[in-house]
Amino acid sequence: MTAVETQMTTYTTYTIHQENAYMTQEDDWDRDLLLDPAWEKQQRKTFTAWCNSHLRKAGTQIENIEEDFRNGLKLMLLLEVISGERLPKPDKGKMRFHKIANVNKALDYICSKGVKLVSIGAEEIVDGNAKMTLGMIWTIILRFAIQDISVEETSAKEGLLLWCQRKTAPYRNVNVQNFHISWKDGLALCALIHRHRPDLIDYSKLRKDDPIGNLNTAFEVAEKFLDIPKMLDAEDIVNTPKPDEKAIMTYVSCFYHAFAGAEQAETAANRICKVLAVNQENERLMEEYEKLASELLEWIRRTIPWLENRVAEQTMRAMQQKLEDFRDYRRVHKPPRVQEKCQLEINFNTLQTKLRLSNRPAFMPSEGKMVSDIANAWKGLEQVEKGYEEWLLTEIRRLERLDHLAEKFKQKCAMHEAWTSGKEDLLSQKDYESASLMEIRALMRKHEAFESDLAAHQDRVEQIAAIAQELNELDYHDAATVNSRCQGICDQWDNLGTLTQKRRDALERVEKLWETIDQLYLEFAKRAAPFNNWMDGAMEDLQDMFIVHSIEEIQSLITAHDQFKATLPEADKERMATLGIHNEILKIAQTYGIKLSGINPYTNLSSQDISTKWDTVKHLVPLRDQMLQEEVARQQANERLRRQFAAQANIIGPWIQTKMEEISHVSVDIAGSLEEQMNSLKQYEQNIINYKSNIDKLEGDHQLSQESLIFDNKHTNYSMEHIRVGWEQLLTTIARTINEVENQILTRDAKGISQEQLNEFRASFNHFDRKRNGMMDPDDFRACLISMGYDLGEVEFARIMTLVDPNNAGVVTFQAFIDFMTRETAETDTAEQVMASFKILASDKSYITVEELRRELPPEQAEYCISRMTRYSGSGVPGDALDYISFSSALYGESDL
Repeated sequence: MTAVETQMTTYTTYTIHQENAYMTQEDDWDRDLLLDPAWEKQQRKTFTAWCNSHLRKAGTQIENIEEDFRNGLKLMLLLEVISGERLPKPDKGKMRFHKIANVNKALDYICSKGVKLVSIGAEEIVDGNAKMTLGMIWTIILRFAIQDISVEETSAKEGLLLWCQRKTAPYRNVNVQNFHISWKDGLALCALIHRHRPDLIDYSKLRKDDPIGNLNTAFEVAEKFLDIPKMLDAEDIVNTPKPDEKAIMTYVSCFYHAFAGAEQAETAANRICKVLAVNQENERLMEEYEKLASELLEWIRRTIPWLENRVAEQTMRAMQQKLEDFRDYRRVHKPPRVQEKCQLEINFNTLQTKLRLSNRPAFMPSEGKMVSDIANAWKGLEQVEKGYEEWLLTEIRRLERLDHLAEKFKQKCAMHEAWTSGKEDLLSQKDYESASLMEIRALMRKHEAFESDLAAHQDRVEQIAAIAQELNELDYHDAATVNSRCQGICDQWDNLGTLTQKRRDALERVEKLWETIDQLYLEFAKRAAPFNNWMDGAMEDLQDMFIVHSIEEIQSLITAHDQFKATLPEADKERMATLGIHNEILKIAQTYGIKLSGINPYTNLSSQDISTKWDTVKHLVPLRDQMLQEEVARQQANERLRRQFAAQANIIGPWIQTKMEEISHVSVDIAGSLEEQMNSLKQYEQNIINYKSNIDKLEGDHQLSQESLIFDNKHTNYSMEHIRVGWEQLLTTIARTINEVENQILTRDAKGISQEQLNEFRASFNHFDRKRNGMMDPDDFRACLISMGYDLGEVEFARIMTLVDPNNAGVVTFQAFIDFMTRETAETDTAEQVMASFKILASDKSYITVEELRRELPPEQAEYCISRMTRYSGSGVPGDALDYISFSSALYGESDL
């Protein structure tokens, strides 16, 4: 083995041990470059310049790195300068053993700092071995200039590389991947300088095709303004296929140390930005809550007067329009507000959780805009809404009854007025004064028949008066017309009674004067008049209007109609008997040659009248059958609607109740991570939302029922209102449950606790949740804490209870338990930490200027601080000095520290 190869092997062994001690992940270095003259030249120049940058502090320097360290004196001096410690006193002799002793003192000091020197001794340094000398200097550079560089727990080399990558990432044409070819064009060095001192280099004027110019610019600026000596030659770097890593790392590490102070300020600025971002987001959520709460309360305030307006309309059409407007409110206007109310509660809970996690004071909404205030206003709205719907349905029933009675009143009045037409004039005649005996007898009998007819119509007059009274009691809008017409009929009826009695009296006075009475005419009149009245009543009943609301009611009418039809054979016999009298008169007249005038002196009724009315009655009977059957069909359809609604309601109602019970246990029963729970709950929520089509179908059936004026249903205990309220509660409950898991995720991520810890907390809580309702009573909570290793006295337990149950509700919820456990196990940023960060940006001053805030923070957050910080009072301070101490305390709801 040659001497060169021996030296190469020795230095290679030494380098491997040193790299294992101070650096990792260097297996990819090209070992062949160790003998490259270009590599040796770069190392020699760089290491020499690096040593001189420190030796000049002691008023000396070296010219030849392998010669000037041979006696060990400048080597010991170099170590004293870079470490700040005193080494043992050097030997002053010039003999070889004096030099070896001095070099050994230096090497012993290096070993005392944890560096293992393998296969290298003082003799090689004293003999001027360039490879060993360069290796020793690299070891010193690693230990005192590079070893302490660490970014995100990486090795020294990786930490320095990561720092360079982050600082140069925004710059065009720069891509730092290593410590050799990534630096050949000089742009990476210029970018490092521009990132920290943009006033020294105009980066926009640099060109990638001018590497020597770029490198010389960086070298000159660094030496002149940053006190970093020129350690490399631009031509050597550009003309070498792969520049030496150690030389580049040595030079770049000088930039890291030069800008270390700026790094500390940047770290402080990042912390402040994070805290301010949290505060800005919380304020945005507060403003959003206030806005949503104001809009919802304003909508409730506008809606309640509309629902409280109970001014009844006079017509059925107008009242049905009111009902349709109310249905439109229920279907279109109210559901979005239900969602807003639920979302408002979720936003409030999320905001309070974020404030609690960031150690901010709890959010207190404006007066009258608490969640409880909104809930009370909503409860009032629903109470008024329920009353309004009941009032609408009652008014519609009343108007329906009024319309029916008014029409019935008109029909009976028309029939009565048609019957009384001309009766007063007839009763006022004095035809009996000049009548013959037969005519007198006829007039008397005719009057008797009239009295019989008059008595038969008494019932109709009483019905008219009763209907008019009911219309008045039900506040009929045209009651004045009804009363006027009714009064006219009653007055006329009283007058008819008076006139009838007067005429009877007159006829009875002259009755003794007359002797003959045509018995057959009289018989006909006596039988025809009641039969005619019966037919009038039958026609009136057959044409009578009716209103029913159930199968039973229409069946009752059908039964009555069937009973009426059963009397028709007997009535037909009466008709035949009455017509038989008339036929007998005709037969006698024909037999005895009597010439008849064709007029019955005792009645205006003729056989033709009886036959005509009988035909009318027979015609009306099937028409009445048809009307009743149509009503049966309508009532059967209504019954189908009732059953159809009930069948769905009896499924949906229990389904909603079951889901409510399942949700009450779901946060306790679901296993797995919080994300898996969230996915399960959202799937659960989606299943509930997918069920909405059943609710909509039930709403459709409910609307059909109301349009058919169906207001009762004996087949179910569930009304549409019950279903609506239950559905809204179900949606709200599942949304709240999801929000609780979201808050747990937010708590876990914000507090930095692991999924395993959360699982342990949940398992402990579930074990002591005896009732399985998501809450523990104080005794169970104490047992749970003891099981988790807490040594609790009465005073300590009372303190903990004030944290988990501030309202003295007597229970501990899962969210309160999680909040307590995370406070016990996780760290959060504090007001003191924020103050310390501001102090760094302010260069240890007790105040910070506007200029410093705008220089160190992003524009948005700088202006946020400026707008909220108070002016710092004190003598000799700038006019734009601001008090960051009180501002930091205010962020966390604390008094000035």
